[in-house]
Amino acid sequence: MPAKKNREKGDKSATIADPTPAASESEGPPPPEPRPPVQVLYCGVCTFPLEYCEFGSSLTRCKDWLQEHDTEAYKKYYSEEALQAKIGTLSLEAQSKLELETAKKEAKAEAKADAALKKKMASPVTIKRIERNKRKHVTSIHGLEAFGIDLKKAAKQFASKFATGASVTKNPQGQEEIVVQGDVSDEVLEMIEGEVGILKGIPADNVEIVEEKKKKGGE
Repeated sequence: MPAKKNREKGDKSATIADPTPAASESEGPPPPEPRPPVQVLYCGVCTFPLEYCEFGSSLTRCKDWLQEHDTEAYKKYYSEEALQAKIGTLSLEAQSKLELETAKKEAKAEAKADAALKKKMASPVTIKRIERNKRKHVTSIHGLEAFGIDLKKAAKQFASKFATGASVTKNPQGQEEIVVQGDVSDEVLEMIEGEVGILKGIPADNVEIVEEKKKKGGE
């Protein structure tokens, strides 16, 4: 009987397979080499990638900017060789048409920009002294956003300057304005005229101070 047990034990051990695969079976193809990130250069005028400037409406200014900031990239895209390679397959008629369309597009964009600038420079800024009661006033400032000024940052600047509350609210017309606690209208005008902090680019002639008194009877 002992001899039989040994024989059965030996048979079981002989049937156990090695769980570790062979080295040749576990090795697959080597992982691909990591690719370096693609560097994309953006135009400082139209903000497009450089190769897409031609599809915008400010190609001439884009080219001037690139020539000033990166001469190698300018040569890559706008040298005689680069331009010839790009339009070499176009007929003379097609080239002339392309140049004309580009010129029209730029002229239209410039006219639009000029109109926007004129509108901006004509935008009024109203500083209103508002009476709440005989001893309390608030000051509202409306129109700063037309000059690209962030109203929340301006409100924070006023609050810090005058050590009082200042917030961005909507007036009865639904337009955003800054309301500062206290009568600081003259001081706000001085800050705008002196271009203090972010209050830059506002013509002094566009600024007007008005006064709104409390109606009788608490209406």
